[in-house]
Amino acid sequence: MKAHDGMYIDGAWRPAAGPGVIEVVNPADEQVIATVPAGTVEDVDVAVRAARAALPGWAATPPAERAARLAALRDVLVARQDEIAETVTAELGSPPKLSQTVHAGVPIAVTGSYAELAATYAFEERTGNSTVLHEPVGVVGAITPWNYPLHQIVAKTAPALAAGCTVVVKPAEDTPLVARLFAEAVHEAGIPAGVFNLVTGLGPVAGQALAEHPGVDLVSFTGSTAVGRRIGAIASGMVKKVALELGGKSANVILPGADLARAVNVGVANVMSNSGQTCSAWTRMLVHHDQYDEAVELAAAAAAKYGDRIGPLVSATQRDRVRGYIAKGVAEGARLAAGGPDSPHERGYYVSPTVFADVTPGMTIAQEEIFGPVLSVLRYTDEEDALRIANGTVYGLAGAVWAADETEAVAFARRMETGQVDINGGRFNPLAPFGGYKQSGVGRELGAHGLAEYLQTKSFQF
Repeated sequence: MKAHDGMYIDGAWRPAAGPGVIEVVNPADEQVIATVPAGTVEDVDVAVRAARAALPGWAATPPAERAARLAALRDVLVARQDEIAETVTAELGSPPKLSQTVHAGVPIAVTGSYAELAATYAFEERTGNSTVLHEPVGVVGAITPWNYPLHQIVAKTAPALAAGCTVVVKPAEDTPLVARLFAEAVHEAGIPAGVFNLVTGLGPVAGQALAEHPGVDLVSFTGSTAVGRRIGAIASGMVKKVALELGGKSANVILPGADLARAVNVGVANVMSNSGQTCSAWTRMLVHHDQYDEAVELAAAAAAKYGDRIGPLVSATQRDRVRGYIAKGVAEGARLAAGGPDSPHERGYYVSPTVFADVTPGMTIAQEEIFGPVLSVLRYTDEEDALRIANGTVYGLAGAVWAADETEAVAFARRMETGQVDINGGRFNPLAPFGGYKQSGVGRELGAHGLAEYLQTKSFQF
């Protein structure tokens, strides 16, 4: 076990204000692998003050120079990709291949995209007799989750730095080690002192202190809808900007005539990736009643193949939460087609890949975010019924549509109340905006839309 000390504040590792520590547990074997400081209100205050002091200089830095620093950061992340992947596997439990390609690879791509955007974005434009300036919003308080621990830090930090903002990050307490590694990369890339700051700590202490701090101009939070509501209320009460990427209960709609086997197999893979700990996972599969039984059989067979191929859930708390939802599904009358509440291993926070059949739209497992490897298969009678079911939750983060004809799929997707829809298995695009409708959040991440979240406008009239 390694005992880490200090917070990365104002360009250096500084001792924490208090003696408290957070134990980091490897979810695959339940062993404590490290400790990090449990940050206090005082630590947050010091970090915000450092970010505030660094803001004028960084905001005045030419975009081309900010772009160069982000490009240098990308290069450091590339050089440390193996270390990043190993760290995420150790603290999150994700399989090594997933850690390499997604947990390490995607943040590299996103950082690179913002290096390019910082160099090419129109921070100044002419509109009639006015010049409109796009200026940094100020100090950003970023509170990030554990499910994609580095990606979520980068998805907030990279656009904020590109915009000319300074940042204080409070990472999830379950996965703080890769956040520390990122702070080291920031330092190595030559980003000036105070521009990026890291405070590890508990959400109700350090996270709340960051959200409430009067020196923070924008709070960017990714996590549960319940916590997002509280942060939104705090921010609105202080008249500060907020960006919230919250929960999801996404629908995977398979229209008649689509390649059923491909749609089901890709859909199951989507749910099982990262052990189901993905807010945009397509956890509701909607199938026409004529193909329903075949789809359930295909989904059960696909899920069974995952078995030992998926990692554990991040913690005992999360494992027990997912098991509780599985038990709730059975109690409400859904049928287990694969998996169930029993763990496939004696040690570790594992949950078996699970598929529910005979799920109706009003069931708990069809309405609430489970955040585990659990898929519900629902039947529909026609397209209007499918649309009603797809839109029939408080969430609207992502979704998928499959059809024999792409035009048909697009027509259906246009009517879905969700921020992102994959058409016939469309690939992830780090330049496309990501974010939700309804209670899935406010604002967008990634690409130019993500950069715009960290800018405010000023106009000169001539």
